[in-house]
Amino acid sequence: MTYLDRANALKDKLIAIRRDLHMHPELAFQEVQTAQRVAETLRDLGIEYETGIAKTGVVAYLGEGKPRFALRADMDALPITEANDVEYKSQSPGLMHACGHDAHITCLLGAAMILSEDFKQGKLKGSVKLLFQPAEEKADGSGNSGAKLMVEAGVLNDVQAVVGLHIDSMLPAGEVHVRAGPFMAAADAFEAEVIGLGGHGAYPHTALDPIWLATQVINAIHGIVPRRMNPAQHGVISVCTIKAGTAENVIPESVRLGGTIRSFDPDVRAQLFADLERAFSITRAWGGDYRLRISYGYPPTVNNAKMTEFVRTMAIDVVGAERVKEAELHMGAEDFSYMARAKPATFFNLGAKKDNISRPHHNPIFDIDESTLPIGAALLAEAARRFLTQ
Repeated sequence: MTYLDRANALKDKLIAIRRDLHMHPELAFQEVQTAQRVAETLRDLGIEYETGIAKTGVVAYLGEGKPRFALRADMDALPITEANDVEYKSQSPGLMHACGHDAHITCLLGAAMILSEDFKQGKLKGSVKLLFQPAEEKADGSGNSGAKLMVEAGVLNDVQAVVGLHIDSMLPAGEVHVRAGPFMAAADAFEAEVIGLGGHGAYPHTALDPIWLATQVINAIHGIVPRRMNPAQHGVISVCTIKAGTAENVIPESVRLGGTIRSFDPDVRAQLFADLERAFSITRAWGGDYRLRISYGYPPTVNNAKMTEFVRTMAIDVVGAERVKEAELHMGAEDFSYMARAKPATFFNLGAKKDNISRPHHNPIFDIDESTLPIGAALLAEAARRFLTQ
């Protein structure tokens, strides 16, 4: 039997695990019950593991010695109220697995079920680490995400390569999308205050309207990418929050703006930062002022070329060449990027579109085709087997 055959035989068990996780979502660094569920499954399989890694993460161990390989799944959910009317609907008010991390955990546990049998039977030599990582969606107050803390904890020190997958609810179920080089963007954030002079709304000439100043700044920001950046490169700046005013007849003292900055290339990243500063400096030409704070977020996810080709070839053998596609660049971000910086790595997407309804990630009606769970388990298990044997 192939690994896909063996994974399909586990389908009902995997669906049950995914639904249990889906009903009990937990936010970043709060995945206590989730980690316990993972640990219970590993214990039942007779797999050695450690808990409390990177606060609430779990690391499991199969085999020993070289070659050494790692597989990663993230565990946290989002502060979203689920709108789906399904039997496995979230039972935690205001929380939801709206990005597929419940499926990622399930796929990795499925891979553990397959691989543990082969290790017990002596069919595999070397070792595999299973990384159940907390906090991909949100870093802590010090800017530390789960992957960053796991890398700092040394979980990758003794491995030669690491692979991760991400369910994609917008791609056809069972398709595998891979891409070498830059794959997902760096995600930085900015917070700013545009400062004017408050006054009466009936006498704007006696004030310096910061809302008007902010509109000039926003217009300049929206011109950075199309008019200042090389069109052959990729980047985006989006203003996502605007906060000002307390009454309809009062010109406020200031306006607060916030947003996101996305890029793939370090030089583009630096240029976007510099041009954002220039955009806000327009306020001073009109006698106003500003305060701007830019916060570094996750770095870009850059896939190792050799590891990507390794996964591409493996995926073709598992699901067929017609279902393996070249992935597009994603402006979304992933803290798997920290692992990809530490070791040769690749991150790929597994299509899981459920029906004809659009169910995007981070949305109250997000959901997946659960028939992809065995495919994900087989892909992860096969990646590990091939790395150890080839």
